[in-house]
Amino acid sequence: MNCPSISVALSVYNGERYLAEAIESILAQTFTDFEFLILNDGSSDGSAAVIDHYAVRDARIRAIHRENRGLIASLNQLLAESRAPIIARMDGDDIAYPERFERQFAFLAANPDYGVVSSWADDIDADGQVMPNIGQDHPSDHAGFLEAVHHSTPLCHPATMYRRDPVLAAGGYHPAFKHCEDYDLWLRLADLTKLCSLQEPLLKYRRTDSQVSNRHIVEQKTNATIAYFAWLERRAGRPDPTAELDVMPRLEQLDDLFGRPGITQAVRGKVARGLVYSPEAMRGEGFNLLLRHIGDGGGGMDLWRTVVRLIRFGEPARAMQLASSLAGASR
Repeated sequence: MNCPSISVALSVYNGERYLAEAIESILAQTFTDFEFLILNDGSSDGSAAVIDHYAVRDARIRAIHRENRGLIASLNQLLAESRAPIIARMDGDDIAYPERFERQFAFLAANPDYGVVSSWADDIDADGQVMPNIGQDHPSDHAGFLEAVHHSTPLCHPATMYRRDPVLAAGGYHPAFKHCEDYDLWLRLADLTKLCSLQEPLLKYRRTDSQVSNRHIVEQKTNATIAYFAWLERRAGRPDPTAELDVMPRLEQLDDLFGRPGITQAVRGKVARGLVYSPEAMRGEGFNLLLRHIGDGGGGMDLWRTVVRLIRFGEPARAMQLASSLAGASR
């Protein structure tokens, strides 16, 4: 078989509701020279039947069915089984615009120094209706990417197209960085190649209450912050203490992992301040992280606004507890 120009990598777990629409958006691409790998990660709903239905209709689709191993294992398997030198990521609940592959493939062809290109995205709700975009537009060049990593995830993962070789050279997706495996990968790739986004929406990105950024926001923010500190270590010429991890250690173990004091406190502070806008986090374990941060001496006038925010979240008792902690810290 001739090697396709692009391998499309989609992993799905119990995604029956939106999967057909996602698949059809790929099959409708104006750029047609691709293979389409769809990995069913042990779904218990009708996802397998949806995949097989389309695999019969289009020879470019390669269906992979196996037991559930999780997203990171699925992404690494898709990476290993892809035949093309360029990979296009896709999620089973998003919708690609028809020109997505054509635009991104042309960019990579014209810019050999770039190994990764994503795009802007239009946010849609559970019913497919366009909604106001929550995130910021992602940077258009590598310099902007390096600036953005200090305060946000600088690429939309399901809108990403990347060269396979540098991703393999970087070690693929690391299992310890659960729920932020893309952010960790981008930071490791930044040492090997350039990354950016096209300044146009090429994907409809679905936002629902059940998505990872809502259900696992504390773990996601914590692991992403550890990935950021590991990136700072590499930029300083020091070894990456997370390179061989399969499981992320507890926050209290980070000083030992990084080999010096203050890392746990610094990570906790960055995570806590990143969670104050999330109702889910402030109603859950993120609130305790914030109190620990204040106990570490991390108060400030800006955190008083979180007291008001907690009242708006319907958490007056926690608002009073936070106000008491801030008042005590200021004495």
